[in-house]
Amino acid sequence: MPDAQHPLAPLLELAEVADALEQARATVDRTLWHKSLRTHGAAVGTEVSLRDAVASAALEGAEYDIEEVRTGTVTDPTVQGALRVSTELPGLIDLWPTAPKQALARLHLLASKGLADDASLGRPDVDEAGAARLDALCDLVARPSKLPAALVAAVVHGELLALRPFPQGGGIVARAAARLTLAARGLDPRLLICIDAGHYRRGPEYSGASGAFATGTPDGLRSWLKHYGQAVSAGAEISTQICNAVR
Repeated sequence: MPDAQHPLAPLLELAEVADALEQARATVDRTLWHKSLRTHGAAVGTEVSLRDAVASAALEGAEYDIEEVRTGTVTDPTVQGALRVSTELPGLIDLWPTAPKQALARLHLLASKGLADDASLGRPDVDEAGAARLDALCDLVARPSKLPAALVAAVVHGELLALRPFPQGGGIVARAAARLTLAARGLDPRLLICIDAGHYRRGPEYSGASGAFATGTPDGLRSWLKHYGQAVSAGAEISTQICNAVR
């Protein structure tokens, strides 16, 4: 097994996890070979950015019709934060693996402006144990490996949800960090997969599986990792539908 000594490698041995992640990779690859992306990649990327922002805000409880958001009439600060994050995400791909703490601070500032006090923007609110976990997570992000990108992204996502270093906008930050992981590790380098819309499509499962991940038990980890692979596959299917629509 590649990177057999990596601390995350044993997670691939959990039942159904490797299959779910492999299926996600195959589905993403098929989507990224879609003919529409050759000539309409920018249009697809814009639509993916919007849909993921709307989905991420909805997962935080700020649920609005996408057409309302598209017209610019929705002023909800959670939605506006998700839109800012989605818009600026491409510019953070290179920063993420080299300075993850700086990238997280930027994501929080974008997500939580108008929700949190200005003095707290970009500043993790964790105790000593939480700070150690955040340091370990950032070390993981910066550590090169040949493990499936979706595995690393799932752990980044789940750990940030469990740790919640940013009380306001923390879910948006977690989802954005996971998308950056997929981009930086080459699975979705142009951010063309509707990952967060995939999570939203499986909303009840997303909530339950993320809570299970926080328990740290083998069953809890398996539940979350399997969900993550299936959500990535769902997101790729949504992106394929977008590609078909713009042809």
